[in-house]
Amino acid sequence: MIETGLKDKVVIVTGAAAGIGHATAERFAAEGCRVAAWDVNESVSHEMVAALEAAGGQGMFQKVNVAHTGDVEAAVADVVDRWGPVHGLVNNAGIVRDSQLVKYKDGAVQSTMTDEAWDAVISVNLKGVFNCTRAVVPHLIAGGRGGVILNASSVACLNGNFGQTNYVATKAGVIGMTKTWARELGRYGIRVNAVAPGFVKTEIINAMPQKVLDSMVSHTPMGRIGDTKDIADAYVWLASDAATWVTGTVLSVDGGLVIGT
Repeated sequence: MIETGLKDKVVIVTGAAAGIGHATAERFAAEGCRVAAWDVNESVSHEMVAALEAAGGQGMFQKVNVAHTGDVEAAVADVVDRWGPVHGLVNNAGIVRDSQLVKYKDGAVQSTMTDEAWDAVISVNLKGVFNCTRAVVPHLIAGGRGGVILNASSVACLNGNFGQTNYVATKAGVIGMTKTWARELGRYGIRVNAVAPGFVKTEIINAMPQKVLDSMVSHTPMGRIGDTKDIADAYVWLASDAATWVTGTVLSVDGGLVIGT
């Protein structure tokens, strides 16, 4: 078994209540980490902490809206006060508000993507990543031990995706921030990388019609939809001692979707 060097390290995972975020928080806990799980859904707080402890780590839950600067800064301060220096931040929190830019039919505009749909996705998926990283980095620098920032992008921004102008814009922006921060923060021993998942079994995917799921699989050379654990494993590897010279990269974890499209 590869030694990850993550035991007792402090890791923050945003959007941890479900899906990839939940799997990622549990995966870090399985490495013996102290995991701060952030989400707006506090109804899962007790269940979340129990799951992290059952996995082998320590856990705490904090209700945090990553789009709100005050929430983020207060939560980071609480983590540091309780557990000391942060080692890793996984910027996983994200939302979708899908619609076509302009839906045109029968010679007339039927609908457009609204300002509200645009602003909501930008606030969480892009500004949220900015807020969390800006709040954590000073602690990483002051700690003098380096650290890791891991950002959730998507293969959608590499290929485009129908009805997702707002979502794709944020995930492309995340890649730009990842590469910029890798340049700025490398001098402090801080590594910054992004993961670009393909189609993964989450509540959103599971709710799709079977013919849509079949189409996804047909465009994936590995012949299956991904599991949340596939993405969690990638985050753990990037945070571990096995990836100490990896920074500024975008790791596609998609079963070959890019070459299969």
